[in-house]
Amino acid sequence: MPAPVFIARLIGPVFVVVGVGVLFNLGHYAAMVHEAVRSPTMIYFAGVIALFAGLATLNCYRAWTADWRVIVTVLGWLMIIGGVMRIVLPRLTVGLATTIYTGPIAMAIVGVIALLVGAYLSFEGYRR
Repeated sequence: MPAPVFIARLIGPVFVVVGVGVLFNLGHYAAMVHEAVRSPTMIYFAGVIALFAGLATLNCYRAWTADWRVIVTVLGWLMIIGGVMRIVLPRLTVGLATTIYTGPIAMAIVGVIALLVGAYLSFEGYRR
C-alpha cells in the first residue's frame, strides 16, 4: 500500500470523528481548548505529539503532487509547524488559541473543516 494511502486511511477517519465530535459538542470543546491553553504541560505535550506526528508523516511521504496526496504533505508540515510553535513559543500559542477558538462559531468552522478534510482523505484512502 502506498504511503499516502496508508496515511489518509489513518488521518481521515480521525479527522471525521473529531469534526463530528466538535460539531455535536461545541461548548464542551471550547471549554477543553480554554482549559488546555491554561496548562503549560498540556501545551508542551501537544507540541511533542504534533511534532512527532508531522515528522512521521513527512518521513513516510512528502511529495508536492498536483492531486489529493498533497494534502498529506501539507498536513505533515502543518503538524510540524504547530508542534514547534507549541514547544518554542508557548505564549504565542496561548494567544492564538484564545483568539481563534473563542466562541461557538469558530469551533463550528474548525469542526466543519476537520470533517470535510477527513471525509475527503478517507474517501481517497479507502477507495484504493
